[in-house]
Amino acid sequence: MKFIVLLALALVAWRLVTGRWPWQPKLAPRRSAVRQRARTLLGVQPGAGRREIVEAHRRLLATVHPDRGGSNELVHEANAARDVLLAELPPHANE
Repeated sequence: MKFIVLLALALVAWRLVTGRWPWQPKLAPRRSAVRQRARTLLGVQPGAGRREIVEAHRRLLATVHPDRGGSNELVHEANAARDVLLAELPPHANE
């Protein structure tokens, strides 16, 4: 009986510390965290328009391209950051 009580207390403690039960899968990063990481990588502000995002992406690619000493992984990360930020813009934003 003591084992069951200790197990229950351990499970509740786990839930309080991690925010999830031990049998629940780990959560993917929140969208806001992904957008913030993309903004940081490209060096743009939260209200950046399409033109500013594309220019920042081009500047970053000029430094991380494999022909200039970068790697394919860095190019993929820059492309993903650009795509995340462009996807959050309204479709009629032509800036």
